[in-house]
Amino acid sequence: MLQRIFGMLTHDLGLDLGTANTSVYVSGKGVVIREPTVVSRHKKSKVVISMGTEAKKMIGKTPAMIEAVRPVVSGVIADFDAAEAMVGAYFKQVHNEGGVIPKVPRPRVVVAIPSGVTDVERRAVTDVVASAGARKVYLVEQPMAAAIGAGLSVEDSSGILIVSIGAGRSEVAVISLGGIVIHRSIKTAGETMDHAIVNYLRLKHALLLGDQTAEELKVKLGGGSDEEEKEGGRGRGGVMIVRGRSLETGLPASIKVTEAEIREAIAPVVHEIISSIVGLIEDTPPELVTDIVEKGVVLCGGVARLPGLDKIIADEVKLPTWVAEDPQTCVVRGCGKAWDDEKLLEKIRVTGGLR
Repeated sequence: MLQRIFGMLTHDLGLDLGTANTSVYVSGKGVVIREPTVVSRHKKSKVVISMGTEAKKMIGKTPAMIEAVRPVVSGVIADFDAAEAMVGAYFKQVHNEGGVIPKVPRPRVVVAIPSGVTDVERRAVTDVVASAGARKVYLVEQPMAAAIGAGLSVEDSSGILIVSIGAGRSEVAVISLGGIVIHRSIKTAGETMDHAIVNYLRLKHALLLGDQTAEELKVKLGGGSDEEEKEGGRGRGGVMIVRGRSLETGLPASIKVTEAEIREAIAPVVHEIISSIVGLIEDTPPELVTDIVEKGVVLCGGVARLPGLDKIIADEVKLPTWVAEDPQTCVVRGCGKAWDDEKLLEKIRVTGGLR
C-alpha cells in the first residue's frame, strides 16, 4: 500500500551521474535537468552555496573559505556529501514543478554506472541516491543504458557495438540478448583531451591555460581531420584566440590556436580510445563480429559530438560508424526508458533495488 501511494505522488526517474554533467530523466516527460556536476560550499561548515552551472563558474576563482568540488570523478563517487546534496536538490526540483507533491520526494531511480567499477564503488552510488531520497535504486551499466537511449534493440540476438565517450571514461561494449557480452572501460576520455591540450600549449607556446578554456578549444576546434582540411571542409582555417599566463614572463598573454594544433594535441587520446575499440573487437566472438560488420559502430556520449570523430574511428577500425541522435543524453534517456519495460529492467540491472 505504501509503495502504491508513493507511486502516485512521485516520479520514476533516470539518473546519469556523469563526471562533467548530471542529467535527470522523468518518465513520461524526458530529460528535465542537465547541469554540470559541480558543487560549491563553505570549507568548514560544508554548507552548499550553489551547484550546477553557477558552481562551475566558480572553479578556479573561489576565495579561501569556499571550495568548488566535483563530486564524481571518472564516473565514481569522489565526495559523498556533495553528491548527496546535489542529487537530493535535483530530486526536489523535479518534484516541485507543479502538482501536489510530497515534501520529501521518494522516487524510484535507475542510475547508470561505468561497466568497470568495483562493488564498493557501486555501493557508493546506491548509497548516495538512496540517501538523497530514493525509495528504490536500480543500477544499470552505462553501455547498456546508452544503447537503450540510442533506440537500439538490446534484446535481439544480433550483436551491437556501442562506444560511449564521456568526460571521465570511455565505455566500449558488445551487447546481445539483453546483456553485455564483452566490454572495455578506460579512464581516457573528454577530460583527458582537455589535459592534453593544456600540456600541448604549455610545451609549445609556454602558455598556461585553465581546464575550462581547454574544453572550449576542444569543442570549437577539436573536430575535423587532415583529409577534411585538404578537401576544403570544416578543418580549414579554424582559429581561436585564447588568453592565459605566460610561463616565460608570468604575465597575461594571448595566442592564436589553430584546429591543426588541437587535433595534434588530442590525437594520442583519440588513438588510445580507438585501440580500446580494436582490442575489444579482436576478443569478440566471431558470430557477433559478423553482426558488428553489418551494423557498424554506434557512438554516444558528449565527446561523440566532435565533428569528424566518427570518420576518424571508421577509418581506423574499418567499420561504418555513426553518431546516435543527441549523443549527450543517450545514457540518461536509456535509464529513463528502462521504466517503460520493467521486465527488461529486471534483466539488465546490476543489483536489486533498495526498499
